[in-house]
Amino acid sequence: MIFSTRLRPQLCFPVSPFSGMRPPMASTLETLPPLPTTIGTIVHHPKNQNHNPSILLLEKCNSIKELRQIHAQFIRNKEHYQPNTFAWNTIIRCYSRWNDPRAAAGVYVDMLNNGLRPDNYTFPFVLKAFNRELALDCGKEFHGQIIKYGKDSLSFVQNALIHMYSGCGSVDDARLLFDKSPERDAIAWNAMIAGYIKSKKYEEALSLFSLMRAENVKPTPVTFVSVVSACTKLRDFAWGRRIHLCIEESGIELNLILENALLDMYATCGRMDEAANIFEKMPVKDIISWTTMVTGFTDMGKVDKARELFDQMPDRDFVSWTAMIDGYIRANRFKEALAVFREMQMAKVQPDEFTMVSILTACAHLGALDVGEWIRVYIEKSNIKTDVFVGNAFIDMYSKCGSIESAIDIFDRMPQRDKFTWTAMITGLAINGYAEEALNLFSKMVSSTMPDEITYIGVLSACTHAGLVDKGKEYFSSMVKDYGILPTVSHYGCMVDLLGRAGKLDEALELIDNMPMKPNSIVWGAFLGACRVHKNIELAEKAAKHLLELEPENGAAYVLLSNIYAVCNRWDDVRKVRSLMTDKKMKKTPGCSLIEMNGVVHEFVAGDGSHPQSKAIYSKLDEMASELKLAGYVPNTSEVLLDLGEEEKEDALHRHSEKLALAFGLINSGPEATIRIVKNLRMCPDCHSAIKIISKLYGRKVVIRDRTRFHHFDDGFCSCKDFW
Repeated sequence: MIFSTRLRPQLCFPVSPFSGMRPPMASTLETLPPLPTTIGTIVHHPKNQNHNPSILLLEKCNSIKELRQIHAQFIRNKEHYQPNTFAWNTIIRCYSRWNDPRAAAGVYVDMLNNGLRPDNYTFPFVLKAFNRELALDCGKEFHGQIIKYGKDSLSFVQNALIHMYSGCGSVDDARLLFDKSPERDAIAWNAMIAGYIKSKKYEEALSLFSLMRAENVKPTPVTFVSVVSACTKLRDFAWGRRIHLCIEESGIELNLILENALLDMYATCGRMDEAANIFEKMPVKDIISWTTMVTGFTDMGKVDKARELFDQMPDRDFVSWTAMIDGYIRANRFKEALAVFREMQMAKVQPDEFTMVSILTACAHLGALDVGEWIRVYIEKSNIKTDVFVGNAFIDMYSKCGSIESAIDIFDRMPQRDKFTWTAMITGLAINGYAEEALNLFSKMVSSTMPDEITYIGVLSACTHAGLVDKGKEYFSSMVKDYGILPTVSHYGCMVDLLGRAGKLDEALELIDNMPMKPNSIVWGAFLGACRVHKNIELAEKAAKHLLELEPENGAAYVLLSNIYAVCNRWDDVRKVRSLMTDKKMKKTPGCSLIEMNGVVHEFVAGDGSHPQSKAIYSKLDEMASELKLAGYVPNTSEVLLDLGEEEKEDALHRHSEKLALAFGLINSGPEATIRIVKNLRMCPDCHSAIKIISKLYGRKVVIRDRTRFHHFDDGFCSCKDFW
């Protein structure tokens, strides 16, 4: 390290805002807010001239504004009161305490200009203000000043330097000073450990803690808070438990900060029994303690236990509410996440941008476009920060609600974009049937932003949904060739899906056989789905065998195989598969469709009769069936899994969840409104054919998101071009 021994204020921070001011400069002082009468009285009172009266004010000031007032008065009254080094140090310390390094450095320069030399306490006060990377150069200049005035051998000055270098991100320079320091007390060790943690070098922090114990330096509560937080970041329960034992052996009395640190460590490591034990013994619990427990239980999937604690909290801030919302989202309980947000609104707790990202995620999964639109207006009216994460969440929400135009609008308006922004937009275009636009956007992306493996999943999905086999192969090859991205099993799954959907089953199987890693259930599931589309029983049985070896309890594999047998009228095989599912106590996942109406999400299950409007819904279904038959529609009963008569099969198709949701939408929305439905399973061929015709008969746009993609129905056509 090279340190200058001459401070150059113009190269780091400007001098104090009051630098060079003299009492006659009244015009400048008059621009300041008026001082309280008591301030003028104390400074001017002759009895206080030898007792540093301004120090009393400085110690009591509650804001940077008050500090500057006192500082101005201090300079204005120099003719009555000549400040000494102690007084200058006090002003420096106040500016440092208020995190104003520019002013602290300026006051130091003013002190030198007034002919005073720094004492042993000046530099620690100044250095305390430097805790950001941008302040490193000026901090180094002060290091030069310390050497110039011979203060570098003082242990507390060395500690301040270690703290400064660590806080400014130069942890290696801090370690050099630390290693050369002849006297290293607990403060020095704490500063160095904290520096490693701030630089995200958690292993080094724990290694230094081990060295600290080896040198018989007694850790303080500050030490333990730091090293426990390092264990939390590393999710290292073994280390965390050892440190907890050290705390117990040391006899240090636990304070709330240390207890919360231990609580967070155990919760983050998934050890909620230990966390609960600490929580129950805590004599005082603050909002951080409660929120940590709520978050810990939600992370483990125990959202009901988290809600139980949440309801017991004496006070709840936006962090607590967001933690509870996130818990429901992680548990795929999106309707409940929105319900908690409504409670939060009723409690008049102002959310932040993280809350908004969570709510938009719930809207995306539910297809709740109306709520998502309301959130957009709410953010604007509430002046909530709209960073790139919020923008990405909006793109994802609009894309998953089938409103791709709104997603594009958000994308175009974003002042900053990261790779997730581009990826969300590419994927959104792909699943909504805009394959060419997705690929064109990818071409624009690579000119400014490096793609990653997730981006390529979106690109390959675009090729899959549009049947662009040759382009898909080109992009798959370019991953390694152009960007050095090694394909993962997910990318191979996309390629198997692409080849399989295009009918190239043998080529897809060859790709599976030559994969550099073992095919997983996603790969075999994609291949089995392709076999179903192309009615290849032989390969379907092979795929199902591999899939069930990987996941013996995968009911979807049995259902897919049953579908293939049903399409080929092999009813004995259908019954065998169904019998096997019964023996294994497996149940077919029921078809479920969601539709939002006036901000409320309604849920329908195949054959459902529980909705309050069921009578009207089934009446509408009968009307739709009559209209369809008049239009020449013939039900496609090929995939009904039961060996029933045609009439019974048609009745089963008649009650599919997306048709129930569609009937509800037709009843409850205006003639110009787009009907948006989210289904948990792949849309069946019969519903697809029927809804194409309904969109023409009723003059309505219908958007359905199934498990794999969007179907935009309009005037008798679908955006998927019957390729899904």
